[in-house]
Amino acid sequence: MKKEKPNFLQIIRNFTQSQPFKLRFAFILMSVIVVLAFNATSEWNFLESLYYDSDAVMEGDEVRITSEYLEEISLSNKTDVSCDLRSARSDFCEIKDFVQIIGHSSILNYHSPCTNSFLQAHKSFKLKPHPRKHDKIALAHVKEISIEPVSFNQTPPHCTVMHIAPAIVFSTGGYTGNMFHDFTDVLIPLFITSFPFHGQVHFLVGEMQPRWIKKYRPLLKQLTQYEIINLNKVRRGLCYSHIIVGLQFHKEMSIEPKKTSNKYSMVDFAQIMRKSFGLERENITMLGIHNGNKPRLLIISRKKTRSFTNVKEVIKMATNLGYQVLVQEPNSRSKLREFARIVNSCDVLMGVHGAGLTNLVFLPANAVVIQIVPLGGLEKLSMEYFGIPALDMNLKYLQYNISIEESTLTEKYPKDHVVFKDPSSIRSKGWAALRSTYLVNQNVKLDVTRFSYTLLEALKHLHHYQ
Repeated sequence: MKKEKPNFLQIIRNFTQSQPFKLRFAFILMSVIVVLAFNATSEWNFLESLYYDSDAVMEGDEVRITSEYLEEISLSNKTDVSCDLRSARSDFCEIKDFVQIIGHSSILNYHSPCTNSFLQAHKSFKLKPHPRKHDKIALAHVKEISIEPVSFNQTPPHCTVMHIAPAIVFSTGGYTGNMFHDFTDVLIPLFITSFPFHGQVHFLVGEMQPRWIKKYRPLLKQLTQYEIINLNKVRRGLCYSHIIVGLQFHKEMSIEPKKTSNKYSMVDFAQIMRKSFGLERENITMLGIHNGNKPRLLIISRKKTRSFTNVKEVIKMATNLGYQVLVQEPNSRSKLREFARIVNSCDVLMGVHGAGLTNLVFLPANAVVIQIVPLGGLEKLSMEYFGIPALDMNLKYLQYNISIEESTLTEKYPKDHVVFKDPSSIRSKGWAALRSTYLVNQNVKLDVTRFSYTLLEALKHLHHYQ
């Protein structure tokens, strides 16, 4: 008698009876793979949805482009082009007239009657919309925007509508990912440039990083009411009646009110930050020590470079002075909103010079920032990067310059070494030498007695506001 071949169900049934363990393991493994694939796809789809796709049409702020309209602008002599290419940090151009930008090719066309003196001298020019115009490393992956005049009557635009709301073209390339550079290179210059429009402005972002946009989306939503456009994915072309290429830069991580149209400042930026991230404390008096609460001291710790080697001694000393001490290390994995709330709950923030001090933007007004400056002649740079911004935000700023005895460089070099005697000779060798010697290979062991006077000064300031 001919034996029948088992069907598929019989094969499965036989396998489950003879190999129950292997089947369970295979089932679990496949389940894990499916879940991971789903989560990865979901996250990617979410990140992709954070920005505006190039072929969609933003409704509510556009006018239809007709042949009559093109004829009208071709006869116009009202093109207004204003550019500032003299800044040491950023190039900035503002064009008010019919403008078309094709993002993937990085070409911006504007209607040119060739009557403006600037147009006569610069009919076509190029710039990179990033506030580090002379930094070759930062600009290596920032695409250049080619700005060219064109007669739209002779060369019809690729778009069918023109957006009435203006647009700002900028890049999130460069050193973004480092919190200090996120703010000093992009977010604060973007605030300066966009704030006068009260949200009625489009953001066209080159080298856009979805995770970066997600991280700072609470702030970006305060600056624009429109979806953010990934400029490198624009295929069809977008048209505007007013466009700005580049961001206005004033100074490191701060604003010069006299250079703004409405005299807005870092105080306004701080208020926007607190609103964006839902922070409760506008001022330190909202959680005061007069109610019996201990002032909260946040120590920004670092594990790899410029770290405190005796943080337990510092905590003990600060606690004895009457502080409630928290120690936190912000990093790329930290959830910004949660960390912002921790910072906002504190009255004093202290840390060694570094990107972690950028979190001062979340402090309530009149709080205290203490910057510990390592050896290396970094006093002026430290003041510029964090001291002036803190003061501009109505924060109390204290700068503690460490002594030679408080530096771990004493474990590597004799005290008569040039590293201690003449830091300028190290700096003269360039940024790489300074960074390697004083920023990467130096930690701090605070003299707790000497440093206690700085914490007492901070306490005196806090009592003044209670």
